[in-house]
Amino acid sequence: MAASTVALLCACAASAPRPSVSSSTPAQPTPEVSSTAPDAAPAPVHPVGDPVVIAEGLDVPWSILRLPNGATLISERDTALVRELLPDGSLRDAATVAGVVPNGEGGLLGLAYLPEDSGWVYAYFTAASDNRIVRMPVTGAAGSLGLGEPETVLTGIPAAGNHNGGRLGFGPDGMLYATAGDAGNTGNAQNLDSLGGKVLRMTPTGEVPADNPFGTLVYSYGHRNPQGLAWDSTGQLWASEFGQNTWDELNLITAGANYGWPEVEGIGQTAGFTDPVQQWSTDEASPSGLASVGDTLFLAALRGERMWRVDSSTGTVDDWFVNSFGRLRDVVSGPGSTLWFVTNNTDGRGSPSPGDDRLYQVQVAP
Repeated sequence: MAASTVALLCACAASAPRPSVSSSTPAQPTPEVSSTAPDAAPAPVHPVGDPVVIAEGLDVPWSILRLPNGATLISERDTALVRELLPDGSLRDAATVAGVVPNGEGGLLGLAYLPEDSGWVYAYFTAASDNRIVRMPVTGAAGSLGLGEPETVLTGIPAAGNHNGGRLGFGPDGMLYATAGDAGNTGNAQNLDSLGGKVLRMTPTGEVPADNPFGTLVYSYGHRNPQGLAWDSTGQLWASEFGQNTWDELNLITAGANYGWPEVEGIGQTAGFTDPVQQWSTDEASPSGLASVGDTLFLAALRGERMWRVDSSTGTVDDWFVNSFGRLRDVVSGPGSTLWFVTNNTDGRGSPSPGDDRLYQVQVAP
């Protein structure tokens, strides 16, 4: 497959599975990186060949978590199950997360891993009255993994039938980051006393880091429904975000920044607000999971039914697998030079085919 790029802000899709001719221009300039420098940035990568099915029969999968021992766990939103992927492609139930109350877009959402002591799996989920984060010790070995009793990390994140955020990730600084949606209340996003509409940053036990910008768990604000987190090779934090009717966003997250919602959607060039680096129309994206392979970002698009690829060093953008696999929920870096992504056709908004939902693998190369 070959990718084509043009200097347009919003992309137009071509037929699958080849990438459409599409691209966008960064909202802010990105410094050039010399390819001859000793610390040159990683070369951009793109998918090569056709994706292959690793596993099927998932029920509203939400988060793919690859562990250092080679095992893989996948959360299911509505069943509250954490499934373990076995080497033959079959799936087993590793654990049921207690306290999950599925509600619309809420349920068992993001997973993260902290390799401390015997290892902890963190889960973000919707409970009866709020969204919360717990951690559970990993038990057993690959092929027979389990999760022990949950320990509360954070409660009180606003919850609703939509806009729950839900992504978790540990940054290069060892801190836990979480995306929190506005829970359908736009006022949450600009209210620094609310955990809704934010990117949150905390210690592994849920405490406020001393260098957080507001002396609280709030790291950035003015978000509508961010659902993707990824760090590039320089440690910069990126987040993908659902817009309302016009623009979905890819944001470069900095401490204390205000990303504008609900005052601004997309690139507004408005004083006091930080514009997204890229934007897409909502029918082409609705981005959930976000992965970084070196400095190449991949966004899993639900409504857009495609994989967006962004070279963060140049702003070059193109899309892959358009309308090939349906709704895409999460994407992660796979073993070797691969990318893993999971469909989300069983979530009530897709058109599931027999075997859905599926976990796929595709090779990537410069």
